[in-house]
Amino acid sequence: MIAITRGTLYTITQGIVEEGSLLVENGKIAALGTNIPIPEGAQVIEARGKVVMPGLIDAHCHTGVFADGVGSPHSDGNEMTDPITPHVRALDALHPEDLAWADLRAAGVTTVLTGPGSGNVIGGQSICVKTAGKTVAEMTLLQPAGMKMALGENPKRVYGDQKKTPSTRMGNAAILRQALVEAQNYLTKWERYEAKRERGEEAEPPERNLKWEALGKVLGRELKARIHCHRADDILTAIRIAEEFDLDITIEHGTEGYKIADILARKSIPCVVGPILFSRTKYELREMTPRNPGLLAKAGVKVAIQTDEMSAVKYLPINAALAVREGMPEEEALKTITINAAEIIGVADRVGSLEVGKDADVVIFSGHPFDYRTVAEVVIINGEVAYRRE
Repeated sequence: MIAITRGTLYTITQGIVEEGSLLVENGKIAALGTNIPIPEGAQVIEARGKVVMPGLIDAHCHTGVFADGVGSPHSDGNEMTDPITPHVRALDALHPEDLAWADLRAAGVTTVLTGPGSGNVIGGQSICVKTAGKTVAEMTLLQPAGMKMALGENPKRVYGDQKKTPSTRMGNAAILRQALVEAQNYLTKWERYEAKRERGEEAEPPERNLKWEALGKVLGRELKARIHCHRADDILTAIRIAEEFDLDITIEHGTEGYKIADILARKSIPCVVGPILFSRTKYELREMTPRNPGLLAKAGVKVAIQTDEMSAVKYLPINAALAVREGMPEEEALKTITINAAEIIGVADRVGSLEVGKDADVVIFSGHPFDYRTVAEVVIINGEVAYRRE
C-alpha cells in the first residue's frame, strides 16, 4: 500500500482537498480526504506543499506509432497506399520501448490515445494506452479506441501527389461516403444471411472483408469516428456526413472550431483541440488561435486539449496553460487534460480524476501544473511508482 499524505489534492471532479491524504492499494485508489488513517506498513510519500492530481491524459497523439528520434523510415503511423484503411490497427504498430514513453511518464502523462495519422481519409483504429508497461497488452486500456478519419489538406495532398483520388475536398468527402455505403452493403448481406439461418434456410455466408467489418463498427456506433479537420467548412462537412450515416463523432484539432462553436455545442459534438504550442505549418492553420479551446468551452462544447505529438506530449500542461492565458478558466483547462479527455476517449470509469475505485494513476507535482517551473516529482501508474525525480 502507498499513502500520499498532507498534499493539496486536485480531485478534478470533487474539488480541491487541502492537507489531504490518498491511499493506493491493489492498483486502485482506496481512500482519499482529510484525516485518513494511515495503515501500518504503508509506504508513505510526504506531499506537503505539493499538488496531487490524477495522471494527465492526451486524447490525441501518435506516441509509440510514429517512432520518436529515429525519423520517418521507422514510423508506422500512415499506411499511405490506399486512402481507405479502416482495418489497420495502431495495436499492431505500437512500440512499448519507444524512447518517448519515459519522457511522458516524467511529465506526469499517464494515459494517451494514440494511433494513425491523417494521410488517409480513413486511417485506421486508434488505441488508448497507459504510458508504462513492457508489452502492448500490459499498456492497453481501450482497444480499439476509435476510427481515425481525415478531411482537409492532408489526404488530398498525399493522393493528389500520386495522381489518385482524392485530390480535392470533394474527393475526400466522396470516397468517405462511398466507403460507408460499401460497409452498409456488407452489413446488409450479413443480416440477410443471419435471417435465413434463423428461418432454418440453407445459406452461404458472405465473404469476409476486414475493411467493412471494421467500418461496420463505426456505422453501428460501437466505435467513435475521430475526424481530423481544421477549417470550419471541413468541420461542417464532417458533421454533415456524420448525420447522413448516424455516426458518433469527435472533431480532432478543430482549429477553426471557435467560428462555429454554437453549432458544435448545439449538436453536442466534443472537440479534441490543438496543438496550441505550434506554428502555422500549412494554409488551413492560418487562423489558429490559443483562444480556441476557451471559446469552445464557453459556448458549451466539451473540450480536451491535445498535442498531436510523440515525445512532445510532455508539453501537454503548457498547451493547457496557454489556453488559460488566453481566457479559458483554469478549472476548465485542468479538465481538458484529465476528466474531459477521459470522457471523450471513453475511459472515464478508470482514469481522469481522483476517486475511490479508479485506477491509481496519480502525480505529485512540485507546484501548480500550469506553472512552467513545476515538475512531476512522483508518478504512480496502476498503483506502482513509475517515475521518481532524482
